[in-house]
Amino acid sequence: MIPSVLPTYNRAPLTFVKGEGSWLIEADGRRFLDLGAGIAVNALGHAHPALVAALTEQAQTLWHVSNLYQIPQQQALADRLVAATFADTVFFTNSGTEACELAVKMARKYWHDKGQPQRTDIVTFEGAFHGRSSAGIAAAGSEKMTGGFGPLLPGFVHLPWGDHEALQAAITDTVGAILIEPVQGEGGIRPLPDQCLKGLRDLCDEHGILLILDEVQCGMGRTGKLFAHEWSGITPDIMMVAKGIGGGFPLGAVLATETAASGMVAGTHGSTYGGNPLACAVGCAVMDIVADAGFLDRVGRKAGQLRQSLEGLVAAHPKVFEAVRGSGLMLGLKCKAANTDVLQAAYDVDLIVVPAADNVIRLLPPLTISEEEITEALSRLDRAASAIKAA
Repeated sequence: MIPSVLPTYNRAPLTFVKGEGSWLIEADGRRFLDLGAGIAVNALGHAHPALVAALTEQAQTLWHVSNLYQIPQQQALADRLVAATFADTVFFTNSGTEACELAVKMARKYWHDKGQPQRTDIVTFEGAFHGRSSAGIAAAGSEKMTGGFGPLLPGFVHLPWGDHEALQAAITDTVGAILIEPVQGEGGIRPLPDQCLKGLRDLCDEHGILLILDEVQCGMGRTGKLFAHEWSGITPDIMMVAKGIGGGFPLGAVLATETAASGMVAGTHGSTYGGNPLACAVGCAVMDIVADAGFLDRVGRKAGQLRQSLEGLVAAHPKVFEAVRGSGLMLGLKCKAANTDVLQAAYDVDLIVVPAADNVIRLLPPLTISEEEITEALSRLDRAASAIKAA
């Protein structure tokens, strides 16, 4: 008999009942140090007092009214995002998957309204993850995600990661946009070098096509900048955001320039829940903290401490780990042992990490993790690695 919850997840036998900062408390009382943050969602950790206060205050007044009306909290969050980024306009969604859907529609509508409706193709890259909607799985092109789901949404050109010649050859008069993650998350924590992101911007400018960045996982302070593309000094035309923007509350957004968004007029897109007062009140509280320069500086310092410690861990356990990769507090341990074994060994020492492709373990702690907690995390990782070597 099928269980009441559709069995699409391989769930660990853990049941968390409470969260405190960087810690998760299991039903049996064990305290787990959380280096997963709900897959980069709990940017400010668990039960952050500013988010609890924002949610509680808003919950006592108004939860939802729909986008048929003006929503002051939505306007306030949009204003914050526009002021802090390249964007001129913002559309709020409930998730990164929905943000992908709009980004694809926005790019194609832009070309349609320019009188070039044939420019529907969007270039994407091996290892990408853009959500699990029809557009998201078609964009990624991974057989693991697309198998058995029937005809895929057409209009995506899939290229190998890092193949510059293939990229140049792919730019034809049917291409309207390039879609890429500045740091691949599910693909194994693979950062795109700054010079490559600059090259993509130059290529888009040369051919007049749109650059879409997926910063669902790498954005909202995760790399030590508010958004990862800022390290390269370029700006996109369209950007997908989610995960950390709500600090654990479901919220996503598409940010865009006025030009890129020019086709999205009244009636072209909508969302029942997207940008409701409750979500946007929390999002404003997140932005108040994460967009602060001092906060981002502290993220950078902690990222340096974590990376240096992980390099030492790799050197101490060469049969378990191969390398450290990533940026900021979005780091990956490329494993020599099976990453599933590392995952289980971490669970055994009450530590949460997240698996990824390419035999990688992701480390995505809350941006509020303390230096002492980083030291404790490395101690637990060392114990986990030692247990694998002894097995």
